[in-house]
Order: sequence, then C-alpha cells, then structure tokens
Amino acid sequence: MHYLELLERAHNGEKIDKQDWDLEYIVIKTMELISKYNLKFDNDTIIPTDATLIENTFKAAKELISDIGVYYITEGRRIYLTEEEINEALKNAKQEILMGEGKDAVTLYARKPEDTRYPLVWAGNPGCPTPEEIFKPTVKSWAKEEVVDLITCGSLTTVDGYPVRKQEASELLAVRRELDLLREATREVGRPGMGMLAAESAVSEIGDLAAVGADRLRSCDSHLTVMLNELVIDRDNMVRTASSIDYGMRNAGLTCTMVGGLGGDAAGSALLMIASIMAANIMCRADYHLCHPIDLRHVATSTRGSMYVHSMACQAFANNAPNIIFCDVYPKSGALTKELLYEVSANAITATVSGGHLEGVGAADGLVPHGTGLEVRLMGEVGRAVVDNKFTREQANEIVLKLLDKYEHVFEMEGGNYGKPFNEAYNVDTIEPIEEWLDMYKEVKKELNEMGLIF
Repeated sequence: MHYLELLERAHNGEKIDKQDWDLEYIVIKTMELISKYNLKFDNDTIIPTDATLIENTFKAAKELISDIGVYYITEGRRIYLTEEEINEALKNAKQEILMGEGKDAVTLYARKPEDTRYPLVWAGNPGCPTPEEIFKPTVKSWAKEEVVDLITCGSLTTVDGYPVRKQEASELLAVRRELDLLREATREVGRPGMGMLAAESAVSEIGDLAAVGADRLRSCDSHLTVMLNELVIDRDNMVRTASSIDYGMRNAGLTCTMVGGLGGDAAGSALLMIASIMAANIMCRADYHLCHPIDLRHVATSTRGSMYVHSMACQAFANNAPNIIFCDVYPKSGALTKELLYEVSANAITATVSGGHLEGVGAADGLVPHGTGLEVRLMGEVGRAVVDNKFTREQANEIVLKLLDKYEHVFEMEGGNYGKPFNEAYNVDTIEPIEEWLDMYKEVKKELNEMGLIF
C-alpha cells in the first residue's frame, strides 16, 4: 500500500471524538474480546506457557484492529485497515535487518521462545533527560561493554547551557549535538560503525528531520516512529515515517500500551500491545519493534503485568507471524541500588526466554540520568545465561518470582528508589564503576547463581 493512501484515509475517515474512541472502540471492544476468547492473567504466571491462551490473545488482537483500525488524533478521524492489509503486513514483516556498518555491523533477527540464540543488546536509556556534560560519558559506559551490540541514548536538556524547547531552533541543534556526541563516543571506544537508535532529543518531527545525514543518522541507523496509546497515531509520527521511505533509515516501531489502563489488567493490555505492533507494521512502517508496556500505577517495565505483556507479545508473534521485537527495560530503581540489578535481571530473563531481544536500561523510570553501563552489562550477561542454561519458560518464571520478592517493595516507596546519578556511580574520567557499585553487581550475580542462573 502506498503510504499516502493512509494519509488520505486519515483526512477522510469517520470523525470520532477522542473520548468516544477510548470508551466505545477501545475499552468496550477489548472487554468483549477478553470475554469471547476467555483471556485471563494469573498474577504468578509472568511467563505464560498455555498455547491456547497465547493463540487466542493473538486472534483477539487481530480481530480488534481489523474491526476498529487506528485513530488519527491530529484530525480526530478513524483510519480503517482491512484484514487483508493486516495479514499482508504480518507476512512481509522483516525477519532480518543489517544495522551499523563495517566490523561493527549487526544483524537483527526474529527470535522464538526458548531460542538457542543469544538476545541482542541495544544499550542506552532512550529519552532520559540528560545534561550535556555527562551525555558522552554515559554513552561510553555502555558502548564499551562487550555484551552490547547497538546503542541508543538519552535526550539532551541543554545545548551550550541553553534550554531545549519543542519545535524551536534549540530542538534542531540538540538533535544534531546528540548525534555528534554519539559519533564521538563510539569512535573513542573503538566501535565507530555501531548501529544506533538516535534522535532521542527530537520531541517533534522538526528534530527528527534534523538528524538525517550521512555523518549523523545514517541509513544503517534507526529512529523512533511511535504508535501512541491506544491504537493512536498523529501527524508528527506519520511525517517521521515518511522521512525514512526514500532515505532508507530503519524505523523503530515504539508501542507503549498502558498496563491497567484502557485494556484493564495484563490480559487486555497484552491484547492491545499485540494489536499496536500489528498497527505499527502498517502505520509506522516498522522495521523492528520496541515493546514498552507502561504500568499505569508504577510506570516500570519490571512489574508483573508489564513483564507478562512483554512475554505474551513476544510469544504470540513468534508463534504466528515472526517479528523482530526488542523489550524495553525501564526499572523503577536507579544506580547504586541492588533493586535496580534485580529488576534488570527479571526483565532480561522474561524477555529472553519468551523470544525477545533486550533494550535498555532506562533506570529510575527513565526520568533522571541515574543509569550506567554496569546494569547494561548484567542485562546482557543474564540474557546469555538464560540461553546457556537452556531455561524453559517454567524455570524462568520461578526465578522471576524469586526476584520479584527482592524488589517489588520499591513500587510503594515514597519518592521512588532512584539511587544516584551517573557521575556518583562511575568515575567520569576512566568510565569505570566505583567499587561500591561493582561490589553490588558481584553480589547480585552470586545471588542469581544460587537461584539457578549459572554464569
């Protein structure tokens, strides 16, 4: 389908109020499908193994998007999508993509549950507001890690001391400064060809378009194209998508279903996540997907419901229509807390055994720059250990439940558990973790070994 056909549908589709879309098209129809397909979430089953449940969740998601399509919020109109178009997009979803260049090039691939191949690690804290003075050191802290395959980054909050504002010259300059700093960081750690997800400082299409260029966002890199929640898209993201069509850069289809939101609990949220990924294949021309459930109460991807959505989405697509899916890892806790390492481990185990790749770490809900390369190292090591230990989904679920016991209390902590900023957890000159942070990492790895995850 020509991409401009979708734009015509956006201009000429049925006019619907946003509140009506949310209630009548999302809430009511999702509840009907949950009842029809008997979709249920068990609080102790983070990683589902019921083949019928997984299959029915996929069927329900396809039925939903075939029935209602997507909402174009810029004009308040519905974009219809036929079942044939949805099936064609699923059939044509990419199974492999080459990212980066030269010796640092990496092939992305669709995984399956209990896969014998390692998950890829896309390292960084996408979108996290980051001061310019620590931007490059934070990127270097994860770019230098052996387990890391590709990189991303936070968003610059200032340029030369001046604040960055949406749709102004400062946004354009922030995005270009971000790309320049990323290039410097990868060169300085000896990995200049690494593939990137960048233009994270772009909060509008102006910033995104400013990133395009051979010395900045190359055709072998990627940028975000977003499906808003729930099953919503806007002009900004359609412009971003169209920008890539001729230039060739990869589209990272970001889907951010709210767990505990319009879809209800994790069962309905998983249905909406799968439908959103289906929509992203068409509306965002997604080359690969970033699966990012947001817990309505706790934000983090390390809650029971969010991890269930990760697992269900990865398994449902692997079984029915393989797509390349990275699971975003956004824990509640920040650097210099053991809880951060527990949360990262639980997310990594769940995603890996379910057939996903790993992206993160957006420590401290991705709200403050309290992330480092050390928890990224652990994320990659845990993912590899899951494969090396030949974990079944049942075995993985047992360890995740044990880890939940160690960190679930942080969701009720007043003021959060944000830990310390990067420059207090790392030596900014040597780009090495301080001894206290390294000791915590070693202690948690020992605990994971005792739980049965052997490194």
